Amino acid sequence: MNKLYKTLIYDRQVSLSVLETTELVNDAIKIHNLDESSAKTLGGLLTCGAYMAGCLKSDRGAISITVKAGGDAGTASVSADKDLHVRGFIDGTCKGRLNGGYLTVVKEDGLFRPFVGASELVGDDVSQNLMQYYHMSEQVPTAIAVGVKMKDGVCVAAGGVIMQLLPGTSQENMDKAEEAMQDFVNAADVVEEYGAEGIMEKYFGGITEKQHVYISFPEYKCNCSREKMTKVLIPLGKEELYSIINDEGAVKIHCHYCNTDHIFSKEDVDEFLK
Repeated sequence: MNKLYKTLIYDRQVSLSVLETTELVNDAIKIHNLDESSAKTLGGLLTCGAYMAGCLKSDRGAISITVKAGGDAGTASVSADKDLHVRGFIDGTCKGRLNGGYLTVVKEDGLFRPFVGASELVGDDVSQNLMQYYHMSEQVPTAIAVGVKMKDGVCVAAGGVIMQLLPGTSQENMDKAEEAMQDFVNAADVVEEYGAEGIMEKYFGGITEKQHVYISFPEYKCNCSREKMTKVLIPLGKEELYSIINDEGAVKIHCHYCNTDHIFSKEDVDEFLK
């Protein structure tokens, strides 16, 4: 089961998140038939998306992470909402390469006041790119160690540890956080051995206030539906829709997140145009 643990440590001056997202990544692999390189990259982005979604305050909040790499490296996108429904896709031609482009994050607070931030990609490593984003765009000191471990085309471990320094963090607690993160250089290996719950106990059991540990359960879930797709089609107008049907036999909309084709026949269009 996917898990996200959140709590405060070191005199409540440092925010700690521990994630286990193995099932989430395997769902993405099945849906998109990912090769190992793409699975590692998209899996890392899905893990970070789950973390960001876990930080949302509004019940209508949502986030998106979009990577547009340079040259022929390709693109990737992840979206998630307050319920930790996470979904994503990656360009199959990029083979997981992210270098030479930009990462953009959109945070929607549910009140139509989205925050948009961006940073330049610094390489193929998802953790480094997200740390760069927080440093350049949000100016929040953030340490990220996420990873995906593959074997024979299957994700055997995914997740990691993320720490953020809160305003007023003492130098002593900054040093403690920096030292603690050294244990998660190979984050996927640690997740494979201990799981999220085991990481909390082994590495943070003596310093977390258990009554203040928040646990949630991310899942891969797309929010598309035929009803939503219908609302997208209606503005095209009757003439355009019937022209598409005459040329192609039906109106088709492909959802990249769940790799699903929504097909509308002439009878379907007749019905919703009423």
